[in-house]
Amino acid sequence: MRKIPIFMVDAFAEQLFGGNPAAVCPLEEWLPDVTLQAIAAENNLSETAFFVPSTQPGVDFQLRWFTPTVEVSLCGHATLASGHVLLNTLGLRGNRVTFMTQSGLLTVERDGESLSVNMPALPPLPLKEVPKDLSTGLGLKPQAWLVSGNNYLAVLAEADAVAALAPDLAALTRLSGKGMIVTAPGGEYGVDFVSRYFTPARGILEDPVTGGAHCVLVPYWAARLNKTRMEALQISARRGRLQTELLGERVRLGGKVVPYLRGEIAIP
Repeated sequence: MRKIPIFMVDAFAEQLFGGNPAAVCPLEEWLPDVTLQAIAAENNLSETAFFVPSTQPGVDFQLRWFTPTVEVSLCGHATLASGHVLLNTLGLRGNRVTFMTQSGLLTVERDGESLSVNMPALPPLPLKEVPKDLSTGLGLKPQAWLVSGNNYLAVLAEADAVAALAPDLAALTRLSGKGMIVTAPGGEYGVDFVSRYFTPARGILEDPVTGGAHCVLVPYWAARLNKTRMEALQISARRGRLQTELLGERVRLGGKVVPYLRGEIAIP
């Protein structure tokens, strides 16, 4: 019986049971993909992160992420969680850790009492043709529809409309693996912008706090508000607060990580 360490933490969280929970599994070498996917399904969190030591110069670890149903190419909160486990639990020396991923090099650094993750900026473009399942899924007419990679972006006028949104998840499930970000000015929430994120086609009905979505949101709001540093709030039931900064073709997402659980997985 092989035993694998597992850590569960809440990323972008102000307190325990807030933010976005992620599982982190350090490995000595890669397990078969079917095993990685089975572990993620068993954990039943929005993301389980796996990393192995890297032999590539300038890279500390190779990092992959799995939802309960699929491997994904970019994930912010589980990267922040992995950095926390390495820097604050496993005793990695220094204040910085680098990961090679499907989306290139990602970096996690200490940022005072918080951590920050450096990720690619993914500016959205106007959506020329809105799929029927997308408009049905949102259930109302936004100010604008945009798209960036595998994510649609709906811009609403009021933060309260984002909070009250009850999308048609069955329609969104038919969007061929794409997710839907919904955003609005921060208004009474006292932040620059708010958001929610839905991606049932990837096995996640609503993600509590989504780093990848903010790779799209930060360049959008930076251009709209004419500022590079912004505070963001993802207003899911758990909520998560992010300190964001646009750095040219990169974004920096800062937040706190709260540890929850550590243990072992027994693999036959």
